[in-house]
Amino acid sequence: MSVALTRSRLSNAFRCYVGYALNRFGSALFRSPISHSPFAIRHSPLFVSVEPANICQLKCPECPVGRHDVITSSRHNEKFLSFSLWSRILSEIRGTALVVQFYFQGEPLLNKNLPQMIKEAHEAGLYTIVSTNAQAMTEELAEALVQAGLDRIIVSMDGLTEASYGAYRIGGSLEKSKQALRWLREAKIKNQKSKICIELQALRLRSNEHEWGEMKKQYKALGADKLTLKTAQLYDYADGHPLMPSDPKYSRYIKGKDGKYHRRKLSKGCFRVWSGCVIITTGEVLPCCYDKGHAFSYGNIMEASIKDLFRSEKAQAFRKAAYQQTPNICQECYK
Repeated sequence: MSVALTRSRLSNAFRCYVGYALNRFGSALFRSPISHSPFAIRHSPLFVSVEPANICQLKCPECPVGRHDVITSSRHNEKFLSFSLWSRILSEIRGTALVVQFYFQGEPLLNKNLPQMIKEAHEAGLYTIVSTNAQAMTEELAEALVQAGLDRIIVSMDGLTEASYGAYRIGGSLEKSKQALRWLREAKIKNQKSKICIELQALRLRSNEHEWGEMKKQYKALGADKLTLKTAQLYDYADGHPLMPSDPKYSRYIKGKDGKYHRRKLSKGCFRVWSGCVIITTGEVLPCCYDKGHAFSYGNIMEASIKDLFRSEKAQAFRKAAYQQTPNICQECYK
């Protein structure tokens, strides 16, 4: 990990981890999180996910953007994160954060300012990650991303044939994804100083389950350094779903005695909402990537600092509820 571990970052990380541990200990002891005690949030976010774009070229059936689901935020009318807003974010997080993830719901590569944003984050000593469908990748963009100092790029490619790929990535091209991996590999080789990790990611779906073994054999030849096979979040799963894997151990859902499918139960105590947040194109701060409808916004960074919003009573109240997994977005979570 190429993040610069300064004294202020280490101090912030220490407060985060110790506070979380004390919170979990107190929760076990008193059966409720002690979010209003002396052990409440005393740190700033360790990671921030920023949304470069809230639009996408594809129509993936299990993605809110692909499905054109209604966005609940009345102020969510900016397609791209502006460079001025990014500069404001960076100025606030550069001294204490460790990681910047340049993705949320839309396709990050559609934002023409992305390479410059990555460069500035890299120069500030932050670890940078991009997740993309790679359909907008060009040879020049691949070189720009690598030269900017990007630490990790996740290329989503859910199949090894156009049929298996297209079952989920509707409107996309498998060949474009493969070409993107080749361009990234070439750019990495050309830039000998780059330590970028090129990660190939595939959702575990019934449409591609016959290819998982072959993916494990081929991912390096395709240009990737790492392969991640990820379980999929599905809508309308109670009666089963055509994309649900045949083997239930690779699914987020399990069939109950009532014959219906249910989400697998998870342990309580979410570290993600304790350690980071999401900032969308309009500047609203969300608790995590599962708040796809912006229902639990902490506020807008044009009206208050990220630190103040992250430590606000609204944020504390959400974390307390998240411990019990009462918000609907927590019930969908698989982290």
